[in-house]
Amino acid sequence: QLQASGGGLVQAGGSLRLSCAASGRTFSSYHMGWFRQAPGKEREFVAAISWSGARTSYAESVQGRFTISRDDAKTTVYLQMNSLKFEDTAVYYCAAGTYYSGSSLRSIQYWGKGTLVTVSS
Repeated sequence: QLQASGGGLVQAGGSLRLSCAASGRTFSSYHMGWFRQAPGKEREFVAAISWSGARTSYAESVQGRFTISRDDAKTTVYLQMNSLKFEDTAVYYCAAGTYYSGSSLRSIQYWGKGTLVTVSS
């Protein structure tokens, strides 16, 4: 089970850190990722991190602004979001998957419930 938190209202240019806490002892064996869904749009990939933490990948739209990380001891994955833009407004979902391609996360086994990020312009 995945529980995302940390969303909220922030002004453009600001920062937020999302957290996704996982229950269960197999967290370290999953690749983890973040997706988002803006109003009226399809869910899209944001960032992913391999099970070892050695590899990360990002959507082009967030490259250089967002950083994904994981702490296996705390079974938590984070998404540090800096220089937020209005178009980053969305519900953010964390996910655990078994296939990491370097450009996305696939074979999603678990989804978190999502946390809303609203960026005011």
